Amino acid sequence: MSTTQPAGVDATTKEQRLKAYLERNAADGELYFKSKFIADEVGLSPKEIGALMHKLADSAGDLEIEPWSYTSATTWRVAPA
Repeated sequence: MSTTQPAGVDATTKEQRLKAYLERNAADGELYFKSKFIADEVGLSPKEIGALMHKLADSAGDLEIEPWSYTSATTWRVAPA
């Protein structure tokens, strides 16, 4: 018998973890970051963060999320909505 979770459950957990991090760190104003610099803090790879950021930009109504700049990697801007 396998104890692995379905892929959707893991993806939701990752998305929730990233969203919680963004909400905490952008609570007092804007947050600018590159995925590679927060990867260890949220326990995700920079590639996973980038994919989730695009998803959150469309679905997180309480956060303003936008790709702000691109210099060797995307810099994201996050602010409370």
